[in-house]
Formats: sequence, structure tokens, C-alpha cells
Amino acid sequence: MNVLIADRFEERGIEDLQRHGCEVVYEPTLASDALRDAIQRTGCTVLIVRSTRVTEPMLSAASRLNLVVRAGAGVNTIDTRAASLRSILVANCPGKNAVAVAELTFALILGLDRRVCENVEDLRQGRWNKKEYARARGLKGRTLGIVGLGRIGQAVAERARAFEMHVIAWSRSLTADRAAQWGLVRCEDLSELASRCDILTIHLASTPQTKHLIDESILNRLQPGSYVINTSRAEVLDYKALANAIQERSLRVGLDVYPDEPGSGAGDFNDRIIKADGLVYGTHHIGASTDQAQKAIGAEAVRIVLHYLRTGRVDHCVNLCERSPARHLVVVRHQNRPGVLAHALDVIRRAGVNVEEMENVICEGAEAACAHIKLDRPVSEAVLAEIQSGHEHVIGVSLFKIAD
Repeated sequence: MNVLIADRFEERGIEDLQRHGCEVVYEPTLASDALRDAIQRTGCTVLIVRSTRVTEPMLSAASRLNLVVRAGAGVNTIDTRAASLRSILVANCPGKNAVAVAELTFALILGLDRRVCENVEDLRQGRWNKKEYARARGLKGRTLGIVGLGRIGQAVAERARAFEMHVIAWSRSLTADRAAQWGLVRCEDLSELASRCDILTIHLASTPQTKHLIDESILNRLQPGSYVINTSRAEVLDYKALANAIQERSLRVGLDVYPDEPGSGAGDFNDRIIKADGLVYGTHHIGASTDQAQKAIGAEAVRIVLHYLRTGRVDHCVNLCERSPARHLVVVRHQNRPGVLAHALDVIRRAGVNVEEMENVICEGAEAACAHIKLDRPVSEAVLAEIQSGHEHVIGVSLFKIAD
């Protein structure tokens, strides 16, 4: 199996892949046309990326590519629709960066509260202004509102409790029982959360459903002087509305993500939100960029590739059909011999029925097997009889309707 790694990656992970028989090409600075050309040149079966964008032209040029692994939590940098149309599976490494992102979240909260950047800048300019910077609000007893309770949101909540903060949260999947189990208060909706919190921190994936979920109406629910932190994805927050709210409601804002980030690790950056007239702190999309997180993510990416190599299955695959059109199942029990599956599939093909999914399970001893062939509609008794009688190594054939 040929593996192309197009971003910075742990050396130990490369060695693990090579030790298990993978041919690894490591070119960590690839992007745009250079990445498309490298995919063609290497004939890679697997592509591993971190922040590099994987676009439709790259995928269209990938005649042998089967799997793209994002060494990170989200997949918004990968054109998953284009991948799905070419039957290229896409996987990510969820949860491995949770602690790192939670730590940066609190770095931004604490930095804003104590105005750390302004402190440092004044000292560097030779200005001593203790009277001004001695006025901080403090975190104990304040209310942290968490939007999204995945692994990162949970890690943030855990750290907030250590600061003796009140924690409230909203998530589509959060139940009252689960909130009680995690020691926080569940809000019915985002409006309630915004109106009750001193600090709003966002930890949502970017999906069509979450685009600009934090909009003007939610920002206007915040009390003047509240803090807004976004270390998730830029798409979930309306930055134009945020810029207005910074001025109109004196919000303090900490950001790690932006609508128009450079496509590589270095470049020009002119997003106006950082220059908004107010207290805005920004970092360079480094939420997951700790040694601990990168080692964990690298190990998980390697595990996904090796599991695929051994089993043909992809863990954390994000572009599988939630439910296939299959409604009927043909079960073919057979001797484990060449040609049995080809025979069964040919009979089904000639009947004009499409195979949606298929699995061939080998029984102990490898003398017999059982093929599970899922179809979009049923086949006739005559088709079943032809599968049964048309090959000497077929043991038995059955048809079932798949339960809803």
C-alpha cells in the first residue's frame, strides 16, 4: 500500500507504517497543484493530511486513491462530496486534540481577563501601568456557556470546574440526565445560554446545519462586556455580526479560526476582525498544535490506515451512506472455492437487480463461507433457484426483507 503524507507528521508514525509494509512518501509542504501532481506521480492508495486542503481537482486526478485521512478532528478542508462521488473514503481522528484545544480556550479566556497581551506590549515599550492592569474581573463564580458538548466541550467543562466556574451548555444531543452526570446545567436553546453566560465558548463541527449558528440574534443576547471564544470553526460564527457586536456591546473576543485563512503554514493575513475596534485576541489556528496532541493524532491516523490495510474497513469514516437503499438480503452459504461469488452476482446482474452492499464471512477452518448480498429490491424464486443449482459449491440460498 502506497501512502502519501502531505503535511507535517510524527516520525514514529512514518516508521510504524513502513514497518507494516507500507511504502511511504513524505512531502510535508505539498499544496494545490503540487499536491495534485504528487497524487498522480506516487499513485498513492492513502493520502494523509493535516491542514492542507484536498479539492475536487486533486481527487479527480487520483486514479488509485482509496482513502484520505485527516490527521485532525474536522474534515472541512476536504471536499467530501467529490470524494464520495469517486468512492474515496474520508476519515478523521476525533477527540485526540480535545485537551490541547481546551487548554488554548482557557489561555484565551485568561489572557482576555488579565489583558496579558497589552501588559506585555506596554512593558516592552517601557511603560509601567499597574493601576490600569490591576483591574481584572476574575473567573471564579462566573458563568461559562459552552456551545457543543463533544469531547472538546467536555474537556473545557472539566477545566472550568477546576476554576470554580458555573458551567451551562447547549448541544442538540445534550439531555438533562447527561448534563447532571457531567455536573453542568443544560439550556433549552442558544438564546437562553447567551442570556445567562458571562463567557460564551464555541465547540461545534462545521456542517450545513451549524453555519452561522452563532449569529447577530445570539450575540445580542450577551450582556455588554461578555467574552466570546471560538476555537472550533470559523463557519459556525457570523464574523460580520461579531465585528458589530464588539463595538456595540464591548465584547472581548478570543479567536483561533478565521473565515479566510491562508492555505499554508505561512502567508499574508488581513482579516479585519483582528483589527476591530475593541479587545480582540487571535492565535494562528493552533488549537491542536501541541506535541502531546500531535503524537496522539499521528498514532490514531496510523491506526486507521493499518486497520484498513488488515480489514478493508475504515474507522471514523465520515462519508459513508447513513442508510443504503438496500431493502432485501440474499444469503448464500457456500464452500470456500473460486467462482461461487462470481456466479451468484452474475445471476443477480442478469435479473436486473442492483447489489447495494456485500460481505463474505469466512467460517472457522476456512472451508465454508457465507455471503450477505444486499439488494435494492427482491429477486424472484427462479433467481434464487438458479443461484442454488448453478454452481456445485453452493450449499444453500435464502432471501430476507431487511427490517426498517
